[in-house]
Amino acid sequence: MRERFETFKPKNSLIRKYIDYYYLDIKPDNEINEFRCFPHFNNTISLYKSHIQVEKGHVKFDEEARALQIFTPIREKVLHIVQSGRVHRIVIVFNPLGVQQFYRHLNFSDYITDFEFFSQKELSRIFSADDTETFTTLLDAFLETRFKSFEHSTVEKSIQYIFDHCDHFTVTELAAIIGISRQHLNRNFQSHLGVSIKKFHEIVLFRKTVNEKLFENPNRNFTELAYEFNYNDQSHFNKTYKNFTDNSPKSFFDKGTVLGTEDTFWRLEP
Repeated sequence: MRERFETFKPKNSLIRKYIDYYYLDIKPDNEINEFRCFPHFNNTISLYKSHIQVEKGHVKFDEEARALQIFTPIREKVLHIVQSGRVHRIVIVFNPLGVQQFYRHLNFSDYITDFEFFSQKELSRIFSADDTETFTTLLDAFLETRFKSFEHSTVEKSIQYIFDHCDHFTVTELAAIIGISRQHLNRNFQSHLGVSIKKFHEIVLFRKTVNEKLFENPNRNFTELAYEFNYNDQSHFNKTYKNFTDNSPKSFFDKGTVLGTEDTFWRLEP
């Protein structure tokens, strides 16, 4: 088996509404691999073929181990990952409120490693596949069997409003539009997304600037980005990147690497 990193979209129209993409991460000859990934408004389920978790963020290959399943909620800080030994991993990238359509009663305040998102029989079939077409078909089918529509109009409307107005946004204005108090709105976000509405907005705005710079207009300078996305000034823009990436904007983009064909952008450690 060769080393691979591939991103691929669900084919099932129902699944595509809630999952942005899947990715496959295979490193058959890996000894130690380290990388840093950054705050995102998506959350993920990572499926490792035969691994144990040494500590949070550090997984280790173990020939005798069962598949390891990890739920990663929306994150506010840099996530440092260490992979020891062989890697065979498939990741499901959910959009906000996407995971709730398939799994209920999850705790969004921390990582979850003790929940069986897929049965061992299902995982055996998934990891036996060798092409993205088969991966996609299996993941789509297994997820569809778990689908049970989850609706929360307050959070759904709020999320859409933030995406549509992220560069001119206040919590007070949104609360007035939705017709509930700021406190109630924040409780809803904490319960269903694991972050405050203010933090969610900051992450969305940060990710929009990242996507603009990486995929839309790589020649755009940081002053222009700060102005376009309505940051108070260049200092505010720089502070946001420092908080979310531990780096200045220039260092963040210079040291990061795009993997696959979606928005996966990590800093790979030497």
